[in-house]
Amino acid sequence: MLELFQSGNLALSQKEAESQFYQSSDPEWAAKFQLIEAESMLSRGMYEDSLRVLSTYRSSGNSDGTVKKLSIEAVALAHQQKIPAADQSIAMAESICRGVDLPSCGDALVSRGILTARQGRLDDARAFLLQARSFARSHGNRWLEVITSVNLGYIELQADHYDEAVEWSRSAYRAAGDSGYGNLAQVAAGNLGWAYFQFGDDERALEQFLTAEKIAARLENPRYELKWLSTAGYVYRDSGDWARASSSYLRALDLARQINSREDVMNALQDLADLSVSTGKLNDADDYIRWIVRMQNADAARLNPILMLTIGKVAAARGQYAQAEQDFRVILDYPASLMTTRLNAGFELAEIAEAQNNAAAAEQMYKATLATYETARAQLKSEESQLPFGTNAAQIYDHYIHLLVQQGKSGEALAVADASRAQTLEQSLGGSGAGKSLRSIALDPQRIAQKTGAVLLFYWLGDKQSYLWAITRSKTTLFILPAGSEITEHIRRYQKALLDVRDPLKSENADGQALYQELVAPAAAMVRPGDSVMILADGVLSELNFETLLAPGLARGNSENTNPSTGMHYLLDDFTFSSAPSLAMLAAATPMREAGQRILLLGNPVSPDQDFPSLPMFGWEMTRIESHFAPAQVSALAGQQATPAAYATSDPRSYTYIHFVSHAVASQTNPLDSAIILSNSPGQEDSYKLYAREIIQHPIDARLVTISACYGSGTRAFAGEGLVGLSWAFLRAGAQRVIGALWEVSDDSTPRLMDSLYQGLTAGDSPAVALRNAKLAMLHSQSRFSAPYYWAPFQMYVRR
Repeated sequence: MLELFQSGNLALSQKEAESQFYQSSDPEWAAKFQLIEAESMLSRGMYEDSLRVLSTYRSSGNSDGTVKKLSIEAVALAHQQKIPAADQSIAMAESICRGVDLPSCGDALVSRGILTARQGRLDDARAFLLQARSFARSHGNRWLEVITSVNLGYIELQADHYDEAVEWSRSAYRAAGDSGYGNLAQVAAGNLGWAYFQFGDDERALEQFLTAEKIAARLENPRYELKWLSTAGYVYRDSGDWARASSSYLRALDLARQINSREDVMNALQDLADLSVSTGKLNDADDYIRWIVRMQNADAARLNPILMLTIGKVAAARGQYAQAEQDFRVILDYPASLMTTRLNAGFELAEIAEAQNNAAAAEQMYKATLATYETARAQLKSEESQLPFGTNAAQIYDHYIHLLVQQGKSGEALAVADASRAQTLEQSLGGSGAGKSLRSIALDPQRIAQKTGAVLLFYWLGDKQSYLWAITRSKTTLFILPAGSEITEHIRRYQKALLDVRDPLKSENADGQALYQELVAPAAAMVRPGDSVMILADGVLSELNFETLLAPGLARGNSENTNPSTGMHYLLDDFTFSSAPSLAMLAAATPMREAGQRILLLGNPVSPDQDFPSLPMFGWEMTRIESHFAPAQVSALAGQQATPAAYATSDPRSYTYIHFVSHAVASQTNPLDSAIILSNSPGQEDSYKLYAREIIQHPIDARLVTISACYGSGTRAFAGEGLVGLSWAFLRAGAQRVIGALWEVSDDSTPRLMDSLYQGLTAGDSPAVALRNAKLAMLHSQSRFSAPYYWAPFQMYVRR
């Protein structure tokens, strides 16, 4: 029966315990069955029923059972908001535990931690739970140890410590799964999803929420099933999928009413009210809010920050700005408000100021809200948390930048836009703006353009309209572009055409032409033939190779490269392109190290499994690259020698060039799990992946890192960071430049391109020029390799 409870079969364990209670003639065993029944009910959210069962409990002098009973009772009372009664129960349990060592005293510590957390004393709650965890370990109580990990994850969520929440919840999920603790596994999975959601990683959040909901449904635990339905609804809501969000919330409400859980009914109503505001159904929102207020007194309702946010949104939507502002300021002043709730309140206050034509107040509110965001972000310790965190502020940045542009403050708007860029990358490399609100240093765009020797095209994709700042050494000019959604639609269609191995130039592809007109044509007069162009992309633009865009007329400086039948050409014929993460990083960059010609060459590994077969061209590519260097300049690790461990011990910091010839995999959900596929180390299976998270642990100062493999650039762009994957990881490790691929590359054409690249490098060309010349040779080869599919995946990323 205890095994049924711990495995998560709560309804069955409850039923069995009830049956055994009535059948048992032994008072001591009957008391044990009664506790299992009550705890099963507690875990199912049946708080009234749990308390009813406990009200008839008779301990028969068993102190351990009494402590257990009081611990269960305290948690049930706490969930019913009966805090004084809960405190009294747990205090009685603690008094029994003084001076004695009972197994259930660990449960009392957990219950005290839960109660203390509900009182808002998170530091004290954490201390109680850590004490409970030590108790569990010293008593060999695996169940109690996992429970404390689950609750510690929840505590860190409440404290906005998302790194710690991920660590505790992930650990608890794994431990619960290994031990067969189904109910704890679903709680830990859901808490992990909530942590991901809080720092903006919606994809992984939804994955965890749906996992938790599936487990809860299988275990017939409606209390948690409805909880994870609701949290999945949050992800659907934020992505604009109103129908799925509404369906999730209504299912959660139905389950909450079935189990008569007052708390969960109110939560579901709150979610429905908020969704109604988002969809403009203000009368429905009013109905849901009144329903909630009827279930609790008005004062308590006003202390709920999430409910206050919804009430304020309704008032703002109706133009009742004074009332809305009052509601939002209550949220900002309430210590228990989650960071995301505070950000929403600050954003709404700025929007109210804009609606009242008070630009100064709006600007001040945007600054204050972004300062709150930056403070919260600075507390995150791992890249895994930092990368998606920018999603929380993306809309705030967008509206603030739009406000500044409308006021004619284009320079300030550019500074704010750049402040949102490459935050994790810059901070890790000690950039000048790291940790400073909106970059307290003043940017000098023209000086940066002069320093880089390039025309800088800085993009911002916005909801209402997008922007391009074209920066030369003499001036900065702002151009207004279409809304981000319109540009994105063109990019998605054009990418499909490129990946279908078609030649967009021959077909006069409409999207390729439209993208040129939208993104480049406005600033075309500012770029001279032969100029280097550096793209500072935003969002989906990180996935676009500007070299493939279709420009009208003669190719600059080479009329022979214009297609005579279409009168167009690829932009590759006009300019040398590269990509950079942010202006601030370029401004803070130190001079590049150009001395030396040493190359570390890794590849042509022993196939670790059938998914990553050995390819004949791997060896040929390595041979051709080696031929461009003197033997003393080359360190080649091939075949069985090409392992992740060998890279780590090769002193990668000492090489001018680092080149990988192999397969690669990109992770969409977690880009730091992207990896280069090498050989297994001897005697170590599954050791063949050189992960992005490992790459950043080994500092380098290479002039150029080349990832001659598919998806080396990454597959996912983060707000405030850009495209994150293997290229990002090598920049993070200190590489001056990285060549990575946007899509799966051809194992036939790639070795030829790389051969040309290194021929140019060793002849004295810069990496960007050498790469462009190698691409031009393919484009004008009059062979099948002239299609962009073969030469366009590789992009140059620079940080200085």
